[in-house]
Amino acid sequence: MAKIKTAYFCQNCGAQSAKWIGRCPACGEWNTYVEEVVAREDVTPTTAWKVGTSSQQVASKPKPIGEITYSEQARIITEDAELNRVLGGGIVPGSMVLIGGEPGIGKSTLMLQIALSLRSQRVLYISGEESEQQIKMRAERLGTQHPNCFILTETGTQNIFKQIEQLQPDVLIIDSIQTLHSSFIESGAGSVAQVRECTAELLKFAKESGTPVFLIGHITKEGNLAGPKILEHMVDTVLQFEGDRHMTYRILRTTKNRFGSTSELGIYEMLGTGLREVSNPSEILISQREESFSGITIGGTMEGNRPLLIEVQSLVSPATYGTPQRTATGFDVKRLNMLLAVLEKRGGFKLGTQDVFLNIAGGLKVEDPALDLAICAALLSSFEDVAIPHTTCFAAEVGLGGEVRAVHRIEQRISEAEKLGFQDIYISKYNKKGVDLDRFNIRIHAASRLEEVFSSLFG
Repeated sequence: MAKIKTAYFCQNCGAQSAKWIGRCPACGEWNTYVEEVVAREDVTPTTAWKVGTSSQQVASKPKPIGEITYSEQARIITEDAELNRVLGGGIVPGSMVLIGGEPGIGKSTLMLQIALSLRSQRVLYISGEESEQQIKMRAERLGTQHPNCFILTETGTQNIFKQIEQLQPDVLIIDSIQTLHSSFIESGAGSVAQVRECTAELLKFAKESGTPVFLIGHITKEGNLAGPKILEHMVDTVLQFEGDRHMTYRILRTTKNRFGSTSELGIYEMLGTGLREVSNPSEILISQREESFSGITIGGTMEGNRPLLIEVQSLVSPATYGTPQRTATGFDVKRLNMLLAVLEKRGGFKLGTQDVFLNIAGGLKVEDPALDLAICAALLSSFEDVAIPHTTCFAAEVGLGGEVRAVHRIEQRISEAEKLGFQDIYISKYNKKGVDLDRFNIRIHAASRLEEVFSSLFG
């Protein structure tokens, strides 16, 4: 009788142990170790995907870096401009992309929409969660037909690779990696060992065949990708599909990209006919209003190479209880407390007894310090109950000494504000060095201290 080899894996981070441990030494979580079957002695632990014997017989040898030659492969350009931007210019042949997001956020819809849009490519869409009829219903709802898009409902990797050898697809989509099962590992589907083994087999296939592979992954309740942490290290690109299911807008964000920038952002609008690309997100992030309200300002920020003008909403009111509340949505609360301390210490505004609520409109999470001046202006606008004209925007960082600091790519921010019809923009005077600001048809107010900005706005 064959002997079964088992090991214990942490279900939170994927760490392995020869025996059960109460607390994981890698991630610190308690009671997360589960025994899983690794292999049997009568099963040869070979990878399911094999390209041929010739590649296995030739051993790799070290080469001087100067003698290494390469030819840059052309990327696959999709009809989705937002996806092209997030991936760094298109799909790289032989790359493996992992996309995660909350249940029901639209991951499967996005991937099926991309599969149907690649008309010049043969696409194989493998689903382990839905039936062929369900996928067909979604495709009809999207209203797009693609004769070279093939659907396979299968969870066994061995059968999947048999179908791949027969079909020879140009693009492979897996929905989802947690549903796949390899016969070389006897633990259940979705376990740490299975996810790692299935990903390794697909990675070998992608690199040796040059076929790009998209993996859809589940996330935990904390918002992190489920499965072992090594899963994110194995793939080339990690995308996060974010957004509130009760709102129509979705954000595709890059957290890892070996072939491009990790600061790019794609914005979609969820409609009944699928996901629509939002080419000008500034228009949807700013409320369409004809009159001005106190506590609302517009700030210029950068997401990757894309300038965005977003709306900052604040509410400052006397504290009802002893300890004032400090609440921020889409912005770091610690940085908000720092800006409040600067306003009280350097500006003389008594905000220590006030409840402060801050919201970044549109569901965005912003870390750009160029939004500091817009936040300070919004807080004082609500505190003084004085409205700031809706044709005014801000783009500057605020220091602890109350100084208005310069930010990068100021010309792109000003150009975006001018394009959207803004009449005034407040920036740091240190941004004027080496930058031609006279070519813009928007009034540019340059200041070095907060007092100069507030005296211009509030008198």
